[in-house]
Amino acid sequence: MARRVGAAVAASAKRANESPKLLTVAKLARELLPGDSQFGDPLSTGGKEQPQLVGRRLAELTAERPGFLREAGLSALQVWQSVAEAQGRGRGDRDIAIVFTDLVDFSDWALEAGDEKALELLRDVGLATEPPVTAHGGEVVKRLGDGMMAVFDEPSAALDALGEACAGVREVEVAGYRPRFRAGLHVGRPRRIGGDYLGVDVNVAARVAEEAEGEEVLISDRALEHLDAEKLDLRRKRRFKVKGVPSDMTAYRVALAS
Repeated sequence: MARRVGAAVAASAKRANESPKLLTVAKLARELLPGDSQFGDPLSTGGKEQPQLVGRRLAELTAERPGFLREAGLSALQVWQSVAEAQGRGRGDRDIAIVFTDLVDFSDWALEAGDEKALELLRDVGLATEPPVTAHGGEVVKRLGDGMMAVFDEPSAALDALGEACAGVREVEVAGYRPRFRAGLHVGRPRRIGGDYLGVDVNVAARVAEEAEGEEVLISDRALEHLDAEKLDLRRKRRFKVKGVPSDMTAYRVALAS
């Protein structure tokens, strides 16, 4: 008797889970709930926080069996992620400082030096640059070969971190090669999805970094609005016309060399 009841309940649950009407209702409900209604795809679950880890696992387990229960589970995780972001992890509704860094002409040197020496240098550079980011309240969002992307609540903290990072890189030497550190700083409101930030402001920050010279931070005029210009040794960069950057944007050099 108990076995028959259990089988009947399981069959009923299976029918409900596969019901097209319930699935449609669940998907419509996700549009009304707070958070990312597409939560569950690789982009939204790419981070290391609990909602993302659980969401990634749920999405993997139910990828071949989409149904009402999958959508209900992702709905709960969607709200969980939204609450986590509302507690300070950012959803594009507040200004943050966006930083990109890299090493000038590293690729050319690495081609001659070989993988072993290049890896040794990148390890040393990482030890010199990443601790200052966290020490000044920043977050390393991702590592990009010979550089990184990081975010800070305040651009002043970002500049302090970059100054220490540059000083640390100045002490690095591998096979007679001394890398030259550079960075770009922009302030904007990117959208945080999973463990990454996306949006025009991220692209602008990356483009600004590409225009910086060795041992220099190049900051956008938007970033300068949040800084005390009188305390900085600034030089306006002339002919700053870069693809992917607003045509009316200006940039300023901040020398990091001692």
